[in-house]
Amino acid sequence: MSIGAIVIAAVVLGVMGLIFGALLGVTGRVFAIETNPKIGELRAVLPGANCGACGFPGCDGYASAVAEGKAEIGMCAPGGADAAAKMGAIMGIAAGVGARQVATVACQGYGDHCAPKAEYEGLHDCVAASLVNSGTKACQYACLGLGTCERVCPFDAIHVDPVKKIAVVDEEKCQACKKCVAACPQHVLVMRPAERAVSVGCHNPEKGMALKEKCDRACVACEACVKACPFGAIHMENGVPVTDYELCVGCMACVDACPTGAMEGNLKARKEAYIDPDKCIGCTICAKQCKFDAIEGELKKKHKVLGACTGCGLCAAKCPKKAITMRDRRAPRNKMDKVKKAPAPKPAAAAAKPAAPKAPEAAPEKKES
Repeated sequence: MSIGAIVIAAVVLGVMGLIFGALLGVTGRVFAIETNPKIGELRAVLPGANCGACGFPGCDGYASAVAEGKAEIGMCAPGGADAAAKMGAIMGIAAGVGARQVATVACQGYGDHCAPKAEYEGLHDCVAASLVNSGTKACQYACLGLGTCERVCPFDAIHVDPVKKIAVVDEEKCQACKKCVAACPQHVLVMRPAERAVSVGCHNPEKGMALKEKCDRACVACEACVKACPFGAIHMENGVPVTDYELCVGCMACVDACPTGAMEGNLKARKEAYIDPDKCIGCTICAKQCKFDAIEGELKKKHKVLGACTGCGLCAAKCPKKAITMRDRRAPRNKMDKVKKAPAPKPAAAAAKPAAPKAPEAAPEKKES
């Protein structure tokens, strides 16, 4: 082939490349799909964990949904309040962030509490063990402790205790992605607000004291916790207590009342109310608000908090003079140390009915002489 032919071919190919490039450029502009520039901005402030806790396929999916108005701000658990605030600034709306959630193990079947049923030899996986005779423990709802939840957690927030052989959650690391909840075949993992220390350490729906033969920490559905809660925050569902955390104030009266220890609570973190005598005016509002008879004092006299205080904080919230503060407890709660109330007066005995008047005696008959 001559050099002239090669040059001509190169020129033709170059011209064709320029023509096709121009056509592609024009076509791209004509048929371009407009993208919301806020998607990239939103994606930049997300942590990139791609945990799926928001309910969308990764951070990209959540950013697109927020930009399109299909999702609310504040659903990113790992990003927390900081990411929510930045997303709110981008979208020009106030950022609403719900209470931080953490995973909780609803089982205390470790050690001598829960009797073993059989030795398990097989895959070191809870799903596999659950398929063999409903698990390895006497309670078929117990945590099997083989670490399935531990392996799916992307934040290293859950581990199997080497001694207890049961899952334990590190609440500081937990990001509420719920992957452990979805992976557990025993359904022992549930979510609760991080600031609420009360949780139910059992989810066995069976009832009666016979359940204690399987686990001495089991909930026997006695409903003592329901009766002990003065805020109506606990109800029974399928034989197991369920806490409404919107109503729960963290008084832990349910923990005090539970006879088996199935209701769990961090009693060491329990507070107590303190009334500043220099600020108290004796209005009695605190005493009227207290649902545990733990505040005594007469009208216009200094009030005092008794040992029955649960640290619920209701009195502090209602005090008009801000004379009540919540402080660390000096001693464990004594639920018997309540205000001594005067006994209710007995109903007065019915007044005795007046005796019916006696009929006049007949006069003696006179004898004729």
